[in-house]
Amino acid sequence: MIHATLHQLKVFEATARHGSFTRAAEELYLTQPTVSIQVKQLTKAIGLPLFEQIGKRLYLTEAGKKLLETCQEIFNGLEQFEMSVADLKGMKQGRLNLAVITTAKYFVPRLLGPFCKKFPGIDISLKVTNHQRLQESMAANEDDLYIISQTPTQPDLDIHPFLENPLIVLAPKGHPLARKRNIPIEMLNHEPFIMRESGSGTRGAVEKLFEEKNINVKVRLELGSNEAIKQAIAGGLGISVLSQHTIISEGTKGEFAILDVQGFPIERHWYVANLAGKQLSVVAETFLQYLLEESPGMAKRLLPGLGAAALNGVGESIALESTAVAQV
Repeated sequence: MIHATLHQLKVFEATARHGSFTRAAEELYLTQPTVSIQVKQLTKAIGLPLFEQIGKRLYLTEAGKKLLETCQEIFNGLEQFEMSVADLKGMKQGRLNLAVITTAKYFVPRLLGPFCKKFPGIDISLKVTNHQRLQESMAANEDDLYIISQTPTQPDLDIHPFLENPLIVLAPKGHPLARKRNIPIEMLNHEPFIMRESGSGTRGAVEKLFEEKNINVKVRLELGSNEAIKQAIAGGLGISVLSQHTIISEGTKGEFAILDVQGFPIERHWYVANLAGKQLSVVAETFLQYLLEESPGMAKRLLPGLGAAALNGVGESIALESTAVAQV
């Protein structure tokens, strides 16, 4: 390995990640023969095959898997070193790998804008995914920080609440209950309901409240995305409970009304988490402190009056325009 170069390791890592000489060459702006030659020279230096080819796909051998782990450690170490040096120079620069639950896509970009403006030297890699994939990312230690909507079952996480996440009752604009005040929660028994899929954090919170209040709603439809639920509400298929953050990017006139139902909003929080014992990079630590220090004013900026009247019990309907976004 003393004869292996950092360039060869970089070429190998890209090839292993893509399982293809061609795709690695495209990423590194090299020719395919150059990538192939670099991998062959590295293989010769190690003395064991690193890949086996089946059809057009490359697969790592046991030696290749070990080398990939080593490469990742080397590159992560160099990245941490660069961040530390930048910090010593009085600068904040580097890369933040951030993974967030799907509903967080409605507000996270609004948090990242001011952060990136304050620290222009920091680049962000933002991954939006579901609970299951997020847990897999945590288990594989793929990211620096995670933004989640419920406390996960893993005990090996450091978790910090940083932002309110109220759950509200959303109905079509012309719904008969839209302009009523202090609606008894029992009235929901008579409404066709649209629910998130089983296992959803939102559904779990709603079912807990309904069980406490002895409410047994008629579930007309189960959907796996907030956006699909909003379209179903707009289409008159029923009412639902969603995070207020799912409507923050929309206008103040349109298809929805927030119902002033007793027991709502359900108070929840957004959390920022990292693996317990993980040594956070300078950049990750900077973003974590930013979230915790700025959290008192975040709710007012992110939820500027949307549904405020209904949420305070006045019961006025708040019309909101539905905007198509990527499926959750």
